[in-house]
Amino acid sequence: MPFAQLIIGPPGSGKSTYCNGMQQFLSAIGRKCSVVNLDPANDRTSYPCALDIRDLVTLEEVMADEELGPNGGVLWALEELEHNGDWLDEGLKGLGEDYVLFDCPGQLVALHLTDSYCLTLPSLYISTLLLSLRAMLQMDLPHLNVMTKIDKLSSYGPLPFNLDFYTEVQDLSYLLPHLASENPVMRHPKFEGLNNAVVQLVEDFGLVGFETLAVEDKKSMMTLLQAIDRAGGYAFGGAEGANDTVWQVAMREGMKGMTIHDVQERWIDRKEEFDELEAKQREEEEKAQEMRPLTGDRGEEGSDVEEMGPVPDSGVTILRRS
Repeated sequence: MPFAQLIIGPPGSGKSTYCNGMQQFLSAIGRKCSVVNLDPANDRTSYPCALDIRDLVTLEEVMADEELGPNGGVLWALEELEHNGDWLDEGLKGLGEDYVLFDCPGQLVALHLTDSYCLTLPSLYISTLLLSLRAMLQMDLPHLNVMTKIDKLSSYGPLPFNLDFYTEVQDLSYLLPHLASENPVMRHPKFEGLNNAVVQLVEDFGLVGFETLAVEDKKSMMTLLQAIDRAGGYAFGGAEGANDTVWQVAMREGMKGMTIHDVQERWIDRKEEFDELEAKQREEEEKAQEMRPLTGDRGEEGSDVEEMGPVPDSGVTILRRS
């Protein structure tokens, strides 16, 4: 297991949905991937589970036997996993060189997912900044914060600022008047001082920023994966070496993804227009597929690359090991 992602975030932020989507995406581009479920309460995974903590301990058993609530039960189960480290070590060894996604419990507070709905309320956004900062300071790992469900954001109403204000965590003092207008209580002088201190704390650390994700959109998933590869070192050479497929080479060589301005245009400013355009493109592709004559056995890998769309020439010559 030379490379992995640790997926964390509060309940409902989309961790399991992300693991399912990323597992499918990695499989489509030819990168071997396995998902490890570390959530003892997750009994309905939507992805094929290579290793499951529920084979060792389940939340229901812990709550019944130890008379604990859900949060206490999760902590007890994770302590049980710690005491049975050999079980996890052996399971991970069995995955070989696979790229691994760890789906963690939602009760834990580094790929930190947050529902983009938090952008609609200044108080929620500032709370998210503090939670993300805390996670970054406490976890000694490469860390990315991700705003999920970005494709739903336009349905919540207009934001006072463009998306880059929130993802790049720009001058937060501009947010304070909107925070005061959200709740009359916030206009009290003592809260005004507290709010100023909180935003100053976040700005002084200068650590927090956000990637965006629409999990069903291939380009959005590709852009996030490129950021993850840079943070985790995969972009500088994976275990597969010279045996990478042409799509993997394109990913490694920095195939152009979406900038935050592209995300703003696609999912907020012109969402309906892009949705209609992509629907027409899908119809045309389906018609072209139906009219295309059968060419015999083409293999799985060729089908995956075609489905993902054309890959630009990276200028790299691949030398395969004999």
